[in-house]
Amino acid sequence: MKKIALIIFLIASIFTACQKPVASFTENDKKKMVDSIRLTLNNYYADIKKDGLTAEFQYLDNSKDFFWVPPGYKDPINYDSVVAVLTKNAPSFSSIHNTWDSLTIIPLSPELASYTGKIHSVMVDTAGKTMDIHLIETGTLIKRKDGWKLLNGQTSMIN
Repeated sequence: MKKIALIIFLIASIFTACQKPVASFTENDKKKMVDSIRLTLNNYYADIKKDGLTAEFQYLDNSKDFFWVPPGYKDPINYDSVVAVLTKNAPSFSSIHNTWDSLTIIPLSPELASYTGKIHSVMVDTAGKTMDIHLIETGTLIKRKDGWKLLNGQTSMIN
């Protein structure tokens, strides 16, 4: 009986010793992550202001897991559909200025975070008509080799 217990102990020890140590995800790590994501989301809006709607492409995760529910949509659309919508609508606007009225970022793991916020958007079309709207957005960001990317979410207009 002692031999069986010893063999089980040795096998368990071997499996435990071969596992990768779990890296701790400290509060300091989370703070740095939140700061990095906040910077990414602010850069996202700065790039849209500078280059228009197609500047969004560099912030979207183009994996098969991507989806978004844009304002006015009832169902999510995939990456290719988002690109098509943005490409079609981009020439209609002479300027777009989005700012966060509020933004909450919640780290879920070192590579994944959720966020929610209220957005103030001032859009001017090519005819000079200004649209001043308020939105609410919730989404998930994923860490890729080239930075944080929007993985999925939804944006809705606030009345």
